[in-house]
Formats: sequence, C-alpha cells, structure tokens
Amino acid sequence: DSEDVMYQFIVNPGAGAGRGYRIWKRLEHQLEMNSQEYRVFFTEHQGDAAEIARVLTAEKNEAKVIVIVGGEGTYNEVLNGVSFRGLLTFGYVPAGFRNALSKGFQSFWKVDRQARRILHPKYYRMLDYGVITFGNEEIVSRRFAGRCGIGLDAALCHNLLCCPVRNQMTRLHLTKILRFGIGLKQLFLAKPTKGYILLDGTQKVEFNHIYFITFMVRREEKKKKNGEILNDDGKMTVYVGNSARKTKMIPILRDLVMGVRRKERGIRVFECSEAEIHLARPLAVHVDGESCMCQENLAVRCIPKRMRVIGS
Repeated sequence: DSEDVMYQFIVNPGAGAGRGYRIWKRLEHQLEMNSQEYRVFFTEHQGDAAEIARVLTAEKNEAKVIVIVGGEGTYNEVLNGVSFRGLLTFGYVPAGFRNALSKGFQSFWKVDRQARRILHPKYYRMLDYGVITFGNEEIVSRRFAGRCGIGLDAALCHNLLCCPVRNQMTRLHLTKILRFGIGLKQLFLAKPTKGYILLDGTQKVEFNHIYFITFMVRREEKKKKNGEILNDDGKMTVYVGNSARKTKMIPILRDLVMGVRRKERGIRVFECSEAEIHLARPLAVHVDGESCMCQENLAVRCIPKRMRVIGS
C-alpha cells in the first residue's frame, strides 16, 4: 500500500517557465494538510533527475513511490535513472509543455485533485515504455515514456531545447506558435533521405523521401465505462512522413505541432512491438523531446506493462 511508503518527489522547479515550482508549492500545501511524510529533491541541471532516481532505487528490496513534477525531459531522466528491481510506483504531475506524456493525467489547473489521487490512490495502471538503441562504435540504449523519433520532429525538439525565447513564449502561452515557426525553419533546411523500416522483424517498408519517423507508445487515456482499468497493449504507433514535395509537409507539420494524429497523404501509419530503421544518412533523433544527436540506424522496441503508475 503506497500510503505506508514515504513519497519521494523529484521536482523540476524551472519546468514550464517556473510552473514546476508553483505546482510544487500547491502540492506541498496538500501534503502538509494530509500530514503525509515525504522527501523532495529539486533539480538544478540536466542529469540531476536521473542521478536522484538512480540513488533512490539503489536498494532493490524496498517498495518506493516516486512522484515526478516536471515536463517530458524530467520524466525521461527519471525513467532512465531508475532501477526496476523491487516494487516501484510512479506518480506524475505534468508541469512542462503540453505533451505526449500528459495524456491521461490531470492538467496544471487540477493540481489539488491530482494531489489527492496521488496521496490516496484508487487504482494503478501498468504502462508500457519504449527503448531506443543506437550507435556504431559504442551502443547506447535510452528508455522513453511517450515518444521518440528521427528527422524533422527531432530537429524541431533539438532547436526548441536551445531556443533563447522559449521561456518567454511559454509565459505568453505562445508555445505552439513558437514550435510551428521553428518547425517551418527546420522544414526549409530539411533534406529528405532514402531508407527503410523493418517492423516486428518481418515487414520491410522502403521509402525514398523520408522527412521523419515517429514512434508513439500507445496509451489508453481513461478507464472503460464498466470501471475496468485499461493497461497499455505492448504496441507502438509509427508515423512516417514521406513525400517527394516539401510543400506537402506543411499541413503535416502543423498537425505535428498541434498534437493531431491523423492519416493523410504523405503520412504512413503502422503498428508494431519493435522496429529497425536504416537510413542513407544521419538525421536528428530525440526521446521524449530530449536530444540523442544524429543517427542513421536505430532499433526501437516496446517493453510491455513494466511501469506501475498511480491512476489519475
């Protein structure tokens, strides 16, 4: 029972241009009202969340509850830092940009409700995560909770990470405009490449003008009407942006920025549990919005029902 376990909070106070700190103060008030025993760790630099998670899960025999307050990057660092030995439960309060991970979790404006559900869980969900492997001389593996990709989507993420006006645009609620502007710039600079994708070791699909390939962990957002808990199904959805004409990618880019996923010309959609990507030249790669530099060969697989997460 999580109520008998001390809660460990990993908080990125700078997430969402300071939103992470404001959310934490509201959570802290709820914790004190409930007389809940807890520890909080604040991140200051990139890599801090991973190191904190590594230390917290070093003892394999103790049950632990780790609650993440931050955005995609913070969640991804924790996921890559933890050891899954022993009973480990996650909680998540989104504080960064609206993203793939926040589907199925209460928003910033429902922090009080989210706090009550974390402190008094009614149910748990077993969620999938993905693993991406790349590298020639040195093989590197990274976990991802929501999405990973290569090409235009990743180039946009790389550019956004170092954008000097990102925080200002976030405060003005103009993030989507910023992302679309950066996306147009990256589309103008983009050079499509040839390559192929091998799905589940059997289906090989070749492309001549690849702009991006994105993997999304398939996530059920709600419980069924009869109250049955929906766990993930061990599958990923794969979106391939492929077109001989660059202008056809503009509406696709718009949908990508807005978080809309729909079938249209220039987009091929597949489902798989694992895949290999082989391209004629390296393109930018990301996991949950975090940079993995540029690669030309990737292996991606889904790890089913491995993350025990407090239902939201």
